[in-house]
Amino acid sequence: MPSVPLPPKESNLFKRILKCYEQKQYKNGLKFCKMILSNPRFSEHGETLAMKGLTLNCLGKKEEAYEFVRKGLRNDVKSHVCWHVYGLLQRSDKKYDEAIKCYRNALKLDKDNLQILRDLSLLQIQMRDLEGYRETRYQLLQLRPTQRASWIGYAIAYHLLHDYDMALKLLEEFRKTQQVPPSKIDYEYSELILYQNQVMREADLFQESLDHIEAFEKQIGDKLVVEEIKGEVFLKLGRLKEAATVYRELINRNSENWIYYKGLEKTLQPCSLEDMLRIYEEVGKKHPRAVSPRRLPLNIVTGNQFRELMDKFLRVHFSKGCPPLFTTLKSLYSNAEKVYIIQELVTGYEVSLKTCDCFSLCENGEKEPPTTLLWVCYFLAQHFDKLGQYLLALEYINTAIASTPTLIELFYVKAKIYKHIGNLKEAAKWMDEAQSLDTADRFINSKCAKYMLRANLVKEAEEMCSKFTREGTSAMENLNEMQCMWFETECASAYQRMGKYGEALKKCHEVERHFFEITDDQFDFHTYCMRKMTLRAYVDLLRLEDVLRQHAFYFKAARSAIEIYLNLHDNPMTSESKEQEVNSENLSAKELKKMLSKQRRAQKKAKLEEERKHAERERLQKNQKKKRDEEEEETSGPKEELVPEKLERVEDPLEESIKFLTPLKCLVANNIDTHLLAFEIYSRKGRFLLMLQSIKRAFAIDKNNPWLHECLIRFSKSVSDHSNLPEIVSKVLAQEMQKIFVNKDLEHFNDEFMNQNSTSIQHLLSGAKMMYFLDKSRQEKAIAIATRLDSDVTDTNVKIPHRPPNITLGWSAPSVPCLLRNVAEPGRIKRNCGHVVRAINGRLCCIQCRSGCVKRSQHCCRLFLLAG
Repeated sequence: MPSVPLPPKESNLFKRILKCYEQKQYKNGLKFCKMILSNPRFSEHGETLAMKGLTLNCLGKKEEAYEFVRKGLRNDVKSHVCWHVYGLLQRSDKKYDEAIKCYRNALKLDKDNLQILRDLSLLQIQMRDLEGYRETRYQLLQLRPTQRASWIGYAIAYHLLHDYDMALKLLEEFRKTQQVPPSKIDYEYSELILYQNQVMREADLFQESLDHIEAFEKQIGDKLVVEEIKGEVFLKLGRLKEAATVYRELINRNSENWIYYKGLEKTLQPCSLEDMLRIYEEVGKKHPRAVSPRRLPLNIVTGNQFRELMDKFLRVHFSKGCPPLFTTLKSLYSNAEKVYIIQELVTGYEVSLKTCDCFSLCENGEKEPPTTLLWVCYFLAQHFDKLGQYLLALEYINTAIASTPTLIELFYVKAKIYKHIGNLKEAAKWMDEAQSLDTADRFINSKCAKYMLRANLVKEAEEMCSKFTREGTSAMENLNEMQCMWFETECASAYQRMGKYGEALKKCHEVERHFFEITDDQFDFHTYCMRKMTLRAYVDLLRLEDVLRQHAFYFKAARSAIEIYLNLHDNPMTSESKEQEVNSENLSAKELKKMLSKQRRAQKKAKLEEERKHAERERLQKNQKKKRDEEEEETSGPKEELVPEKLERVEDPLEESIKFLTPLKCLVANNIDTHLLAFEIYSRKGRFLLMLQSIKRAFAIDKNNPWLHECLIRFSKSVSDHSNLPEIVSKVLAQEMQKIFVNKDLEHFNDEFMNQNSTSIQHLLSGAKMMYFLDKSRQEKAIAIATRLDSDVTDTNVKIPHRPPNITLGWSAPSVPCLLRNVAEPGRIKRNCGHVVRAINGRLCCIQCRSGCVKRSQHCCRLFLLAG
C-alpha cells in the first residue's frame, strides 16, 4: 500500500532532506528524517525511510542503509522515489545491472522524470548498452530540446552505433543553434566542429570533411589539428600536391615527427631510392639540427650508401656525446648486413681514437676530445650486449667506467648486461651503484627497484622506492594507492618465484582492482565531457575503456594469478609443514635440524612483521574514519582486505583463475598463451569441448609452438583414456583431432615434431617430455635429448617462460652439481627461475647457486628439464 501523503510541514522537511543529501550534509539530513519518522502517523513513510537509508549509505553504514531502503520500498512500492533511491544504492555498490532495473521500474511510475532518465543514461553508457542509451537520450531530447547535453548525448549514441548519417544530422542541427561570430574563436564551438569532422572522416566522407574544415577553419582554435586533418584528407582524395604542401608545413613546425615524413613520402611518391634520399636531403638542409632527416634514410639504404650515411650520422653523435644513440639505431639490428657495417665503423673509430684522437687514421683534421672515445666504448658495450657477446660487452663498459667512474649511464648499461647474462643479483648491485650517484633521480631509482625485484630482493626494492613515496605510510601501501602497476606486477612475479603464493596473489588482485577502478572512474566523465564539450577525447576514452584489459600490466598479472591458482589446485596448501616436507628430502639429520631452525626463525620474524603491518593498517583506518566523520564526505566504505593466507587457501582455485582468464579470452585472443592457459584450466575441470576450443585457437596462431605440442599430446591421450564420453562429444573430438594428427599415432607425431625442430632447445625439451609421458621406459633417451647442447642448437640463450605446474610427468630429474660463476659462458640457457645454467662436462649445471650444492632445494639446482 502507498504511504500516507505528507502534510505541508512534513513535506517541507522532506524537501530539506533532499537538499541536505545534495549538499552532502548527511547528519542534518538524518535529523530531519528523525523528525518525520518520530511522528507515529508517518513512522512507516516509505520515501522518508528510503532517504534515510540513502543518507546512511553515504556515511558508510551499508547494512543499515539496505535495511531502511528495502523497508521503505515495501511500504511504498508504487513510489518512483523509493525505486530511484534503491537504484542509487545499487549503483554505489557497483551493481549496475540491478540499478538499471530499479531505474526502469521508477520510470514506469514517472516516465518523464528527468533525473531518473539522466541517471539511467549514465549507467547505460557505462555498461555500453548503446541501444538503450539511444532511447533514453531521445526521451531526454524530447523533454529538454533546448539543452546542449540533450543534442550531444543523442548524437554520440548514433556515433557509437556507427550510424554516422544520423549523428551528422543531429550535430549539424545543433551547430546551427550556436550563435558564434565568424571572427571569434570559441573553444567549445571549435571542439564541436572538430568532433563533427571526426565523424565525417570515420564515415569515409573525405570530400565533405575537407569542405567542412575549410569552411570553419577560422573558428577552430587548434590549428595544428586542422593542418593534420587537411594532410590526411588530401592524401585520401589523391590530391598529392596539396598534401605535399601541408606535410612540408607540418615538418617545418615539428621536424622530428616521423609520421609527417611518412606522409610526405606518400604524397611525393618517389620513383627511385635517389629521389627519396633527395627528399630527406632537402629537409636536412632546411633543418640542419634535426635528427630525423638523417636517421630515416638509414632504414631504406643498403651497402655502401648505408656505410656512407651511417658514418656521417655516428661521427656527429659521438662528437657531441649522445647517450641515446644506440636506442635510436636499435631498430636497424634486424638486418645482419647493417649490424656488420655498424660494428666495423665503430670498432674502427675505437682504434683510430686510441691511436691519433681522430675518427680515421688517414685524417689530419681537428682532434676529438677524450669524451668521444668514452661514448664509442659506451656504444660498443650496448652493441655487443645486443648481439649476445656479453664478455666483450663487459670489457667495453668496464673500460668506460675506468675512464669516467661518475657517469650514471655506464653503470646502468653494466647492470643491463648482467641482467641479460642472467646474473640478476649482480645486475641489481650495479643498478644500485648507478642510483647512488644521483639519489634524486626518480627514473634510476625505479629501475633499481625493478632490478631488485627481478633478483627477488623485495624488501630492498621497497626500501629503494620509499625514497620517493609519501612519508608516514609504507612504500608498498603508497605504491598501491598510486596504482604503480609496474612495481606490483614485478612484485607478484618475485613472490611467485619465491613460492609465496599468497603475497603474489595479493599483488595480482591489487592490479585487477586498479583496472576495475580505472573502468569505474569513467563514470564521472560521462556528464563532464559533454558539459565541457571535450567530445573527441570523450569518444577516445570510451574506446580505450572497451579494450583496457589488453594492457600488458593486466596480462602479466592475470597470467601470474592463473599459474598460481593452477599450482594451488594441483598442490593445495593445507599446512605450513608441507614446504618443510618437500625440502627435507635427501637431507641428513643435522642439515634437517638446521633447516627447520632457520625456518622457525624466519616464520617468527615474518609474524612480527605482519603484526606490525596490521597495527599500522588499523591505525591508518582509524585516522581515515575519523577524517570521514569530521568532513562528512560521501564514501562507499572500506574495501575488503586482501589477506595472503586466505588467498592461497581459496576453496576453488580454478573458478578464481577463470575470473582472470575471461578478459584475456575477449581482449587478448591473438596471444597464444591466453588459449594455452585456458587449456590448462579446462583440462583440470575435465571440459573436453572447451579444451578443444582452446587448442584450435592456439593452433591457428602458431601450430609449431612447443607448449601447444605438449597440450595436443596430453589432450589426445586424455580423450583416448575417457571412453565414457557422450557419443556426440566423442564424434566432435575425433573429427577435429583428425585434422591435426592426420592418422598419425602420438609417438610418431612427437618424433616428427622433434625431427622438424632438431635445432631448437625449447622444441626438443617439449618433445622429450612428451616422449617420457607416452612411454616411461624411454626416460634415458628423453634426458639425452633434452640436455643436448651441441653446435647445431640455435637458441642456446632463450628464457624459458613460466609454465603451469601440472605438466610434470610424475618423476624428478637427478640433482646436478652447481658451480659459482660471475659471468655466464657460451652455451647458457636461462631457466624459468631467472637463473642461468650451462653445459659442464655434458650436463646442464646452474652457475648462480652456492658452490658445491648437490642437494635439491627451492633454487634451480633441481633440474626441471623433463619434470616441467
